[in-house]
Amino acid sequence: MENLISTNNQRIAKNTLFLYFRSILLFFVGLYTSREVLAQLGVSDFGVYNVVGGVIVLFSFIQNAMASATNRFFTFDLGKGNIEQLNKTFSMSIIIHVLTALIILILGETIGLWFVNTQLNIPSERMEAANFVYQFSILSACVGILQVPYMAAINAHEKMKVYAYFGILDAVFKLIVALSLSFATFDKLKFYSILLFSVYIIMVIFYRIYCHRNFPETRFKWFWDKKQFLDRMKFSGFEFLAGLSEVLPTYGGIMLLNHFYGVLLNAAHGIAQQLVNVARTFTTNFFAAVTPQITKNLAANKINSFHELIIDSSKFCFLLFFMFMLPIILQADFILDVWLVTVPDYAKILCQLGLIDGLVCLGFWPVLQGIISTGKIQRFRIIDSFLIISAFPLMYFGLRFSPIGYICSRIFIHTFRVTYWTLTLHKLTGFPIQTFISQSLLKCLTIVLISIPLPLYITFKMNGWQGFLVCLAAFWVILAISVLFVALNKNERKSVLSFIKLKLTKNA
Repeated sequence: MENLISTNNQRIAKNTLFLYFRSILLFFVGLYTSREVLAQLGVSDFGVYNVVGGVIVLFSFIQNAMASATNRFFTFDLGKGNIEQLNKTFSMSIIIHVLTALIILILGETIGLWFVNTQLNIPSERMEAANFVYQFSILSACVGILQVPYMAAINAHEKMKVYAYFGILDAVFKLIVALSLSFATFDKLKFYSILLFSVYIIMVIFYRIYCHRNFPETRFKWFWDKKQFLDRMKFSGFEFLAGLSEVLPTYGGIMLLNHFYGVLLNAAHGIAQQLVNVARTFTTNFFAAVTPQITKNLAANKINSFHELIIDSSKFCFLLFFMFMLPIILQADFILDVWLVTVPDYAKILCQLGLIDGLVCLGFWPVLQGIISTGKIQRFRIIDSFLIISAFPLMYFGLRFSPIGYICSRIFIHTFRVTYWTLTLHKLTGFPIQTFISQSLLKCLTIVLISIPLPLYITFKMNGWQGFLVCLAAFWVILAISVLFVALNKNERKSVLSFIKLKLTKNA
């Protein structure tokens, strides 16, 4: 058993390293790409793209629901060793995702088109360009839907090296797109939407070719099973409800920002979200590596390992996000000034609050995955969706007074949600809440309290590159020592110190 756990942990570590290599490259490429796009489009057009292209978020909950179901069923079959069933599951996934893409196309060309032309606060002289961008955004969403089954296959087989390479390739293509804007011979906003759509097409072709060559079960064969279809639809239906309830306050908040404050605040929100996503990416990479193991442990009925993995991964999800979150919060002024030519108003505060909101949720993501892995999500999704939707009226009320009302409402509601997730997992699987609090939450809180004072003091005393680098170095040293002596248990600490000693001796 110990050898099996060690092997699984090594696989998780190896996959995480691949994803972190990907993230570091994506971090620098993404920041430069965003800077170049903002500089080329201008604040107003950048805001138009964020609000119009973001209309697809209204339909992305359909994609996310189907992706969640595909990942769960494919990984579950692989965890049980049911290889024959894998091809049937994949083939059904292709059929379902084609139908899903058609639904998104129909909704986008009816309700979505009406919404763009009648409800958004867009300068009249840019409405024609906004409609152009919207059409290509719909097509991009449909192409993205067809990519999901292939990504699920790569994820289930834990081929994170491949996932990392494809992510890097996608980022390089988007960087080329951003650099190409300076050579546009017509409207840059339209040109940008066409090139991004081309990237979606290229990437889905690459995913399909790789899967066909390496996973025989991903070769489509017509298969129809009413029971499997109904099971998938039942699971997806509640994931659909969750996605719908998530997207209403998320994109609804963007729409409310647009309604109360116009496209310039949408540009500020878009920039803030870029920095939030930087910190989220490093955490979600670890989570992507550990998620298949959570599902496979449950499928193999290894409940103790299932619980231990959720507790440990929750702790490290929280700390990984915190590792990047605090420097961005403390050094937001410096980062934004270095990164952007023009910093939109409210970008700083929206970024800082967005990071706090992310920290609330990310520490509990493994708990949510544990619930999803059980497949018993009907009652859970109904209540969780109600909690999410309840944020929307709070946002409306808050935005009447300040642009930050949107994100403050999300923080408030997400605190209630993660509490409900923990209680639900305990009810479904006997998840040890007391152990979770003592071994994960309290350790994380202790590390946060230890790590903040010195970097905060440095931020007030030093400016520029010197202040940024000293703050970053001091924080990461304190965090590393705190994690070693607070987050890790005796055996884990001994293993880490032995590994460090071995490396130092080898290099001496």
